[in-house]
Amino acid sequence: MRVLHVYSGNLFGGIEAMLLTLARQLAACTELDVEVALCFPGRLARELDATGVLVHQLGETRASRPHTVHRARRALAALLARERFDRVICHAAWPYALFARVVRRAGVPLVFWAHDAFTGKHWTERWARRTAPDLVIANSRYTAATLVSVYDKVGMQVAYAPVEATPPLSSGERDRVRQQLGTPASAVVVMQACRMESWKGHAVLLAALAALRRQPDWTCWLIGGAQRPGEAAYAASLVELTHRLQIADRVRFAGERTDVPRLLASADLLCQPNLTPEPFGIAFVEALGAGLPVVTSELGGAMEIIDESCGRLVPPGDPAALAAALEPLIADATLRGRLAAAASERARSLCDPTRQVRRLHECLAAMAAAPIEA
Repeated sequence: MRVLHVYSGNLFGGIEAMLLTLARQLAACTELDVEVALCFPGRLARELDATGVLVHQLGETRASRPHTVHRARRALAALLARERFDRVICHAAWPYALFARVVRRAGVPLVFWAHDAFTGKHWTERWARRTAPDLVIANSRYTAATLVSVYDKVGMQVAYAPVEATPPLSSGERDRVRQQLGTPASAVVVMQACRMESWKGHAVLLAALAALRRQPDWTCWLIGGAQRPGEAAYAASLVELTHRLQIADRVRFAGERTDVPRLLASADLLCQPNLTPEPFGIAFVEALGAGLPVVTSELGGAMEIIDESCGRLVPPGDPAALAAALEPLIADATLRGRLAAAASERARSLCDPTRQVRRLHECLAAMAAAPIEA
């Protein structure tokens, strides 16, 4: 089955990580032949190309510049006319809004893989409603629940993302990673690795850690760099906040990294106290797969991933509650070890890459052969 995945490609986060995992894990399902069409060159295109997956460039596309949208649509239409694909999957509302009708006119079965909850507030969601897909794949039960009324006559499947386990590091390599980040080998590292966006709760984490500044031995790693206008200012505000909270000497801003698995394998806890719901939370599964307990907010898709066996869920926007959850995890290595022992199995049970790639094939194969009429 030849499948074309359509996405933007200008940023790097959970969807991009999932597409790369899918590309690396294709040997698990030889029935799938995957290609990717992107609007932007960049890290995703380079890393996909390195896996051997064929990447088609549609041209840089901005909805505020209609001629770029028309150009990209023509490029996709030409690709679909030139090559025979059995399925086209548009990832997220923005690509689906821009390209669904192109796929529909080409007569190829159309799949919308939803990676975000639908609120109806964004223009991409309103555009996406105009064209019904042949199948909706939701990245979580939480996301699926928001889509039921949007495409009420369309089949829907929930498929968790394939997530690769992080291999352990030798003690020497772990120490070297910590040394590079100015962190003692004995420190308890609380790590957050995500986009520099305020809803990810960086400020809440810093406030919680400030309440624990008298507790020795912890260090915080904040991983992630500015990818959009405004994110650099936000990151700078977090640096300023660490000084106001008098914890600047214990927080490391590591910027955008391509070696997040190595960092996870060198940390002790992952904490991402979201202020609004995460549709799923690939970062949480990656951390669990590295054997890290996860502390996050009791919201959205995280509630399908984290339970008391492998982490803690806390009320959103509550630094005191977060500090209360972190304090025993920082202080008690035995408790961390017990949660870590369950974490890897939890990640496998949800997102084993071999099983989830085959799950994708099952979803696509079960679709009706003929697409919905345009």
